[in-house]
Amino acid sequence: MNRFIYADNAATTAVSTRVLDKMLPVLRDEYGNPSSLYGLGGRAKMLLDNARKQTAAALHAQPEEIYFTSCGTESDNWAIRGACELMEQKGKRHIVSTAFEHHAVLHTLQALEKKGYEVTYLDVHSDGLVRVEELKAALREDTGLVTVMFANNEIGTIQPIAEIGKICREKGVLFHTDAVQAVGQIPVDVRVQNIDLLSLSGHKLHAPKGVGALYIRKGIPLPNLMTGGAQERGRRPGTENTASIVALGEAVAAACETMEERARRLSSLRDALIEGALKAIPHSRVNGHREKRLPGNVNMCFEGVEGEALLLMLDQAGICASSGSACTSGSLDPSHVLLAIGLPHEVAHGSLRLSFGTETSMEDIEYILEKLPPIIQRLRDMSPLWERIIKEEQ
Repeated sequence: MNRFIYADNAATTAVSTRVLDKMLPVLRDEYGNPSSLYGLGGRAKMLLDNARKQTAAALHAQPEEIYFTSCGTESDNWAIRGACELMEQKGKRHIVSTAFEHHAVLHTLQALEKKGYEVTYLDVHSDGLVRVEELKAALREDTGLVTVMFANNEIGTIQPIAEIGKICREKGVLFHTDAVQAVGQIPVDVRVQNIDLLSLSGHKLHAPKGVGALYIRKGIPLPNLMTGGAQERGRRPGTENTASIVALGEAVAAACETMEERARRLSSLRDALIEGALKAIPHSRVNGHREKRLPGNVNMCFEGVEGEALLLMLDQAGICASSGSACTSGSLDPSHVLLAIGLPHEVAHGSLRLSFGTETSMEDIEYILEKLPPIIQRLRDMSPLWERIIKEEQ
């Protein structure tokens, strides 16, 4: 009988028992509207305040700098669109970003380009890392915003955020980072790293889907994305999702408590899988920098293989994985992230992302290494592309 191994934590995580235990009493008993003046509403407001403190502590921010949203995508949209509207008042309509951002950022930037904004997309090179000197060279007098993700959602590479933030602060340019994959996984300090705006999402941290947050540095009068009410101190209208916000606060606190030990363990599992796969499977490669990457992220390509077929066969073996970001998993196009680091289409099509979490064990890694090589070989045996590769080698 096949084992069941969930290795797609970068796409979403299961709600943890600790988080669920905090969330359920709120759904059942503390259902008051936080804007109400009576006791039931007041208790809901207190729960929101506590979750705000927990989230702020994880970022080394102040509670009043945290605004709850529905997800990372909303936070990205609010940060980028709001920053552009704010900086346009100073005549600045130039944005600097990268070619491998999450689509929540890329599609927002493309929409802004249609409105006359100019965007410079930095190269992320074969190792998946931004070069600070190239970013500095891209800044202009009319640059109003830099948006660079903290850690890539597909290949897991961690960007030089502190250096980028320092340059932006010196130049008077707002700096936003999509930290959806980073918060709770690696240390984040908005003060030390000179971050003005930061997006995060609950369902990457064992909280439920449908809740996120945006950090807005105190003193930045970021325009609202939506209108309609006075919630979130007049910045984000809509009755608060109290239970999910409580869950987010607890999830962030739990992740930070165990971050250091978990990072050591997941890095060990990650490296064991990479070394085992490279040794057992010829014509395979690791995507992104080997060390400057998230502890639980493995992203590899196997020549002569189609990612979709690989995922289906892994699923039959009880292994849940992905071939790119979850938001585009239904697309037959190769990952824009892999194309951005210079992989040809035929190689990028054979990508596999495995992302580990709190439940992943060394036994799981051994099982994946047992199942993966024969699956790759079976797919290659049926592949005209692989046949061509072999002939070219002869």
